[in-house]
Amino acid sequence: MRSLVRTQLRLATWLCLVLAAVVFGLPLLFALVPEARSQEVLGLPLPWVLLGGLIYPWFVGCGWWYVRQAERNEDDFADLVDRAEKRP
Repeated sequence: MRSLVRTQLRLATWLCLVLAAVVFGLPLLFALVPEARSQEVLGLPLPWVLLGGLIYPWFVGCGWWYVRQAERNEDDFADLVDRAEKRP
């Protein structure tokens, strides 16, 4: 059971680090590269488009990916336990 918990914790930590890098990296990018702040997409400033619109579908996609990976980890663990129980 510890291996499953460790694997799930590693997955969650990795995803949180990626999300934090994006969430904190975009404002940092806009602060360090003033030209990026002045860019427009469909008449809206680029920071608004990225931070106010596109980031949410990306979060949903990351959540979907996380659930799939977590379920895969649980299935792998269940298979491992089943094989261990079947051994004489």
